[in-house]
Amino acid sequence: MADEEKPKNLFRVEYDAGPEGPPQQLGLDSETAAESDRIWDVIVIGAGSAGMPTALFAAKRGASVLVIEHSGAIGGTLRLAPAQMSAAGTKLQKSLGIDDTPEEHFADAMRISRGTIDQDLARLAIWNAAETFDWLMDGGFDLMPECPSKGNAHEPFGKARYYWGKDFGRSILKVVEPQLMAEVESGNLNILLRHEALSLVHGDDGTVTGVVAKDFHGKERRYTGRSVVITSGGYAANPDMYEKLTGEPQYQKWWSPFSQGRGHELGLAAGGYLRGIENFMASFGIILESDQYPSLALGRPNSYPEIRQPWEVYVNSHGQRFVREDVPSVDAREHALIKQPGMRYWVVFDQEILDQAPSVVEGWTKEQVAKGFGTARWFHQGNSLATLAAAAGIDAKGLEDTVELYNYGIECGHDLFGREHRPLPITKPPFYAIRAQGCAITGAAGLAVDNELRVIRKDGTPISGLYAAGEILGAGNLQGNSYVGGMMVTPALTFGRLLGTSILPIGNS
Repeated sequence: MADEEKPKNLFRVEYDAGPEGPPQQLGLDSETAAESDRIWDVIVIGAGSAGMPTALFAAKRGASVLVIEHSGAIGGTLRLAPAQMSAAGTKLQKSLGIDDTPEEHFADAMRISRGTIDQDLARLAIWNAAETFDWLMDGGFDLMPECPSKGNAHEPFGKARYYWGKDFGRSILKVVEPQLMAEVESGNLNILLRHEALSLVHGDDGTVTGVVAKDFHGKERRYTGRSVVITSGGYAANPDMYEKLTGEPQYQKWWSPFSQGRGHELGLAAGGYLRGIENFMASFGIILESDQYPSLALGRPNSYPEIRQPWEVYVNSHGQRFVREDVPSVDAREHALIKQPGMRYWVVFDQEILDQAPSVVEGWTKEQVAKGFGTARWFHQGNSLATLAAAAGIDAKGLEDTVELYNYGIECGHDLFGREHRPLPITKPPFYAIRAQGCAITGAAGLAVDNELRVIRKDGTPISGLYAAGEILGAGNLQGNSYVGGMMVTPALTFGRLLGTSILPIGNS
């Protein structure tokens, strides 16, 4: 499909790494920042969702703060992520008459994750989330008018506590960036852009005492600090690390290119360990652009029954249905998909459904869907189910049996899976299939930390001087084995704020 024919979708937003050219320093230059007798109160590795509030609030306390950022711009994944947040007991909720509490929020997180979420991290995030959200709102956060909501992209909450900005993650950045720049102007905060953290520096007793970083020109310098906070994000942009940790290829290309897992490597080298990988999860499917992975996405199937009831059937590579297509639970569909071969499925339908049903691809017109067949990589058609199966890579006998049983269910009024919405049988050629790929853009495995966000060893003892926050803590810990709405960016912002305001030892505090 030609570029001009492709509908725009959120999954094609590209990361903005800042202006080209030599690195820029916001504050001191690299050499001055690394003077041998200079000791920073706090060194933050990464200027994203967690690093920015860590640096901001520590500087507001009067700490001397150095931020080392690999990219040419601050913001991290906020530059492309949806960045939905969740918080209970916010001032906005109260103004709308919504009675909500952290206890209820936590109960929802436990319900949705079936108890697999890290309870200590969840409590720390949830009981402090309202203050974080109120801070953003007080700073002029550009909230979408339908918020707060219970949510629908993930399993919904019991109460409306889900929020996002009109410009998604950039709406958060627009609030935080001016406050950061004010602290840079004050002289408390310094940011080194296009500087890559290479290793941690340790004292004789194992305490982390600094960072060795390389600038844009390849010059290495040592920066000394009383505390080091790793907020460098995940490993989604490192396909080798991603597959090694998850056992699955990295299918989708939609991340900050600097999410290379460097912070994980630093934490492991310091004596920390990773946890949460057993909670690896995938979304209910993206339509990829190519078979060269990681791939950009064309869009995703319109598979949310609360928005569009399904007219099609979903089958795996064996040609078999694996889920009730109109089941209301997003989580049930996602968990069904993750058990299928290759975490993929095909949306199968016929000409009559193509003509009569609402568009099967989210954000596409029916005309754009029709153009996809014969031009888009994972759009297939055939004059018979056997021909379709051969083109799509599905087992032909399985697909024929599945469609026959589905059509019989419509005829007799009883679907094998209990599906209720089944307006038309699949009988009129040509037949169509669109392949959807389950994938994840966050890393499940994260550095283990204690209740004070100190990186810990397997025996539970903290590594002195070393802290971590943000995606580096792992989606498998922050959400468990389900997608709990808002439990990635909200903990990142909240933990950063807590580190800066009260957790990090600064001066006489």
